[in-house]
Amino acid sequence: MLSKDQVIERLKGVVYPGFDKDIVSFGFVKNVEVTDKIYIEIEIVSSNPDVAKELRVDISRVLGGADADVKIIQPKIPEEKSNSVSGKNIAPQVKNFVMVSSGKGGVGKSTTTLNLAISLAKLGKKVGILDADIYGPNIPRMLGEVGTQPQVVGNKLKPILSHGVEMMSMGVLMEEGASLIWRGSMIMKAIEQLLRDVLWSELDVLLLDMPPGTGDAQLTLAQSVPVTAGVCVTTPQVVALDDSKRGLDMFEKLHIPIAGIVENMSGFICPDNGKEYDIFGKGTTAKLAEIYKTQILAEIPIEPAVRVGGDSGKPVSFYQPESVTAKRYEDAARKLWEEIEKINNNGGADNSAIQPVMDGKSACSK
Repeated sequence: MLSKDQVIERLKGVVYPGFDKDIVSFGFVKNVEVTDKIYIEIEIVSSNPDVAKELRVDISRVLGGADADVKIIQPKIPEEKSNSVSGKNIAPQVKNFVMVSSGKGGVGKSTTTLNLAISLAKLGKKVGILDADIYGPNIPRMLGEVGTQPQVVGNKLKPILSHGVEMMSMGVLMEEGASLIWRGSMIMKAIEQLLRDVLWSELDVLLLDMPPGTGDAQLTLAQSVPVTAGVCVTTPQVVALDDSKRGLDMFEKLHIPIAGIVENMSGFICPDNGKEYDIFGKGTTAKLAEIYKTQILAEIPIEPAVRVGGDSGKPVSFYQPESVTAKRYEDAARKLWEEIEKINNNGGADNSAIQPVMDGKSACSK
């Protein structure tokens, strides 16, 4: 029979999944007793059952098969507010998912996702970004992580930590400038893998930067994880607003609560005099918000610092916190978090009516 000290010493050989540190060094081993058998009590920070299963196997290995009663205490998995008919949630360690979408491309959706994420992190939230825009993954460049390779831990990927947020994107998994000529089924599989095969932390919120439109990627995500809320990004022009209606209608069909609308390129701030000019219009989304019973999260102006920051990997919310744009993103982040809490306090999203995709046909309830 092993002594207590010998058991503890052997437990130092059990590395916590996804990290390089053992469970003793982490302080996860709360109690060890040795009588006629070995009793071990461990408390970990992950609610993922796969983590506990892996630890049990590893503990048995280091103890050489000795008779041991291992108790692993985990946080309670948050109650699922699942979008799918099967109650599916392939990333249960994430508390809230926010889908950032747009009816058309070129409206600043990725810029909005990135700066909302950084602003939420500045509020003290643990935040991640999943760049689900498979065809046009821009988030790595905007974070200054072009060429950065994610660390492989076991058979999973560790997200890249940058500017206070975790990030994973197809842009760091493929050669720069390479095109992806994929059918819808391959896109759906890739998005599932970016959720399932990435070691996301216990995040307060994971922002999902979606491709433009209302297609396979949006439906796959809605059926893979319980999306807490949706954010629609648009510009003030009437043509963009027409497409935004389709995006907002998609949220309703997928039974995703609408947290609000971000009106991007709303006015122009002249760098010479600091004055704001309405070159593309401003405030045109107010009526749209009224129709869909939601709010304007922010009116983000055209400000040269935003473009420079995005191109150089220096997000305006991080490097220029006193700018007009950064302050408006901070206000938007506060409103977004308040809406997330309101949705959760009211029992979460009722997304059970979404039907699976059958033979390539979308079967959202009518």
